[in-house]
Amino acid sequence: MAALLWLLKPIEVVLDIVLRVGRWIAVVAIALMVVAILLQVFFRYVLGNALPWPEEAAIFLMLWMTAAIAPSAYRRGGFVALEIVSSALPKMVATVLSLVLLTLSGLVLAFGIDMGWGEMNSLAGKFKSASLYYPTTDGWEKMPNSWQIASLVTGLVLLFVVNIELMLRALITLFGGEDQLRSALDAEMTAE
Repeated sequence: MAALLWLLKPIEVVLDIVLRVGRWIAVVAIALMVVAILLQVFFRYVLGNALPWPEEAAIFLMLWMTAAIAPSAYRRGGFVALEIVSSALPKMVATVLSLVLLTLSGLVLAFGIDMGWGEMNSLAGKFKSASLYYPTTDGWEKMPNSWQIASLVTGLVLLFVVNIELMLRALITLFGGEDQLRSALDAEMTAE
């Protein structure tokens, strides 16, 4: 069990930092999303001249917001769960069930990462945005769609790392070391 705790500690420390940054990225992304949408409403309904870029910018920001915040929600247990089943089972059986489900989730996430990486580097990722531009040394260029697809890959990679942390925690619990673990909520609160 000492080896599992040794493996868990650096993952927890890194996730504490990365997920805190992710939460701030999500806050900024949602604020910018609201600004873009309100700007579009003003231009469309007050000035009668809709802008071409706010909708696409809001979608882009929503994708990155989701990628940045979903791992924190997963770590806290904020995803759909069958807690009624696990709460009715003995603690060790519930932990084994949790470990099986986390293993299946890890496989799905790994498959998703592979698919997302393939899409990011495929023809779809080479297309350019219709209305979003970014500055370069030579002027402005259309944003590649691969930057949107990268949000999927980033979110899935972070979810995969959180999944590994949760699997290690379940294994430590299975071997009787639950008293040596901090709660996921405590980890989130001390990281703030």
